[in-house]
Amino acid sequence: MKKPSFYAFLASICLLILLGSCSEYNKLLKSTDLEKKYTMAIKYYEKGDYVRTVTLLEELIPLYRGTDKAENILFYYAYANFEMGDYVLAGYHFKNFARTFPTSTRAEECAYMNAYCYYLSSSSYSLDQEDTRAAVKELQIFVNQYPNSSRIPECNDILDKLRAKLERKSYEIAKQYYYVGDYKASVVAFTNVIKDFPGTKYSEEMSFLTIKSYYLLAKNSIETKKAERLDLAIETYIKFVDNFPKSEYLKEAETIYDSSKKLKEKISKPQL
Repeated sequence: MKKPSFYAFLASICLLILLGSCSEYNKLLKSTDLEKKYTMAIKYYEKGDYVRTVTLLEELIPLYRGTDKAENILFYYAYANFEMGDYVLAGYHFKNFARTFPTSTRAEECAYMNAYCYYLSSSSYSLDQEDTRAAVKELQIFVNQYPNSSRIPECNDILDKLRAKLERKSYEIAKQYYYVGDYKASVVAFTNVIKDFPGTKYSEEMSFLTIKSYYLLAKNSIETKKAERLDLAIETYIKFVDNFPKSEYLKEAETIYDSSKKLKEKISKPQL
């Protein structure tokens, strides 16, 4: 008869330990010993068993509210959710901690973690940016509340990344208006991006596309609107040349400028 291998024996031992551990945990869940549940919840957290930590602390949060253990319970509960990747729930509880225990030595950390959770929840620029805007708001609140915090440099770095994402989102939306031929909307969108994000790296391209949008909008307008929109194309070109005298779009912009002037002269001539 073939003897069991060492690995099979080891696997059997591990299985017995696991079953024993599950049995002890199940007994703990049914127990009325709250102190033991509290102690074990912290031990589970330290071992990286966040699921069991959360399960135990969920029961203890309402039962220990107003006691000296309440702060510790909520702190570990927030971090256990964070470690499991549930940033929405973790952020909520970090914020709740900072509000509930404003004088705690952990209040600053939890206020920061709340904002950081929003940052981690922020989607790619191509998707909805609600969490990105919320992260910017929460980080700004943190910076204002803790201006001397050692976390300020990190906050500023994250804010730069979030704003760059919002900038890219606005830029892509503006270009989409242009590509689908909604030139009136693209002019407004390009103008707003430049206004909302001073110094944006897309400024040169968007300024050029604004000229083009005004010109194309004029060409497709009713006669009473053409002259006004051609004037805007011409004015935008002049500003563009002043701001970007060496632009790669300069030659094409000049062509549009010349076309705008010729078209305006044409529609300005009295009909014989």
